[in-house]
Amino acid sequence: MTDGVVRNDETQSRYEIRVDDEIAGFINYRAAEGGLVMVHAEVASAWEGHGVGSMLAAGALDDLRARGLRVRPDCSFVAEFIDKHPEYADIKMAP
Repeated sequence: MTDGVVRNDETQSRYEIRVDDEIAGFINYRAAEGGLVMVHAEVASAWEGHGVGSMLAAGALDDLRARGLRVRPDCSFVAEFIDKHPEYADIKMAP
């Protein structure tokens, strides 16, 4: 697998991960005071089981941290990712 590239597509309110120039997954979000609410994550079936979802979540959370924002993970995938990676606990908002 080629390394995934995560980008924030603000026009569609989602983070996307591209692999070999195709969208392999995305996380939809909405704005919240002080950060973003992650509402839904999806990975294309062709890329499931290849770590694409984890790369996507990490890339989105790294971007939020770099921008001084926090996250409320309403999406169960993102919430579980943060639980498994406590290095992101500091940017997690209370529900």
